[in-house]
Amino acid sequence: MTAHAPLLTGERLEAFGAELDTLREKHVRDLGAADARYIRRVRHVVRWTEVIGRLALYGAAPAPWLLWPLWAFGVLLLGISKIVDNMELGHNVIHGQYDWMNDPSLQGDRFQWDHLCPSDWWRQTHNHSHHQWTNVRGKDDDVGYGLLRIFPEQRWTPFALGQPIYAALLAVFYQTGIAIQHLKLGRYVKGRRSWRYFLSDAKPLLRKLPWQGGKDYVFFPLLAGPFFLPVLLGNMAANLVRNLWTFVVIFCGHFTADAITFTPAQVKDETRAGWYQRQIRGSSNIAGGFLMNFMTGNLSHQIEHHLFPDLPARRYADMAVEVKALCEKYGVPYNTGSLPKQFGEVVWRIVRHAFPSRPHWVPAAA
Repeated sequence: MTAHAPLLTGERLEAFGAELDTLREKHVRDLGAADARYIRRVRHVVRWTEVIGRLALYGAAPAPWLLWPLWAFGVLLLGISKIVDNMELGHNVIHGQYDWMNDPSLQGDRFQWDHLCPSDWWRQTHNHSHHQWTNVRGKDDDVGYGLLRIFPEQRWTPFALGQPIYAALLAVFYQTGIAIQHLKLGRYVKGRRSWRYFLSDAKPLLRKLPWQGGKDYVFFPLLAGPFFLPVLLGNMAANLVRNLWTFVVIFCGHFTADAITFTPAQVKDETRAGWYQRQIRGSSNIAGGFLMNFMTGNLSHQIEHHLFPDLPARRYADMAVEVKALCEKYGVPYNTGSLPKQFGEVVWRIVRHAFPSRPHWVPAAA
């Protein structure tokens, strides 16, 4: 089954949505101690991998050319800590997946993560805008991040010719790209908002920047005294590891060959069932086991995340079996594949649509 499968409509669509509602309610009723224990263990993993990773960097700092395996081990552990903090802890907690625990430290509306993007901005840009308007052109800013032409339905301009380079830079500086996404810099560049408002608009980011940048690039390196540089480079490498991995996972979840986009007119009178269908048709999964799921914050199950963003992500692997079965029952494409396959399709999209191209298919009703 391909992306060219028609969209469900009418009673069949509503029946599909009702079955997904039933699946959701089953898991809501089952929330409990196992979910709470899991997220607290995740928080311990984040803390201890950071501590051990930073200690390893300090241990290798006096002679990194000789103790490079220890330095690399420190980079790896610190990178893992940052990945898990952002993807399995921060991203999922901020979605409100653990609000039912009534644990103030795990409340989605107040949680602060180890990321340059202010949590309040993320809640607005990601939780609200992206998840409400998934793959709706002109509504979902994640469609190309205002920088890349990912789908042929997006208007082509000569600027797109450089997008393989833009994409590579975005991958390297992905944390920064996510942080400034909320500002919608295009508004200032195109004159829709005056630059005189920029500093006031950017205040939350400017308040967080000294701490977020200072701890990795000033504070922790200074603790190494004369061995400042190896620790600084280790922190930079760990952030690079986090940025590249996050870029790959997020792009594989949204921009593979079978993902499709929608127009605002198509979703004008959208029901809950229609919203479910759009989440599935605009998302892609990455096949893998527990390690893949954990290191992606369970966004290897991007389809299930888009269907049930406020349910604990640890449940997505089990839910995926039932979601896939429902998709097969109703003839809805369920896009999944290995990491190399999915990322290869992402790279193809970025390169292909750097050049003029036309949509060769428009999703039709069944």
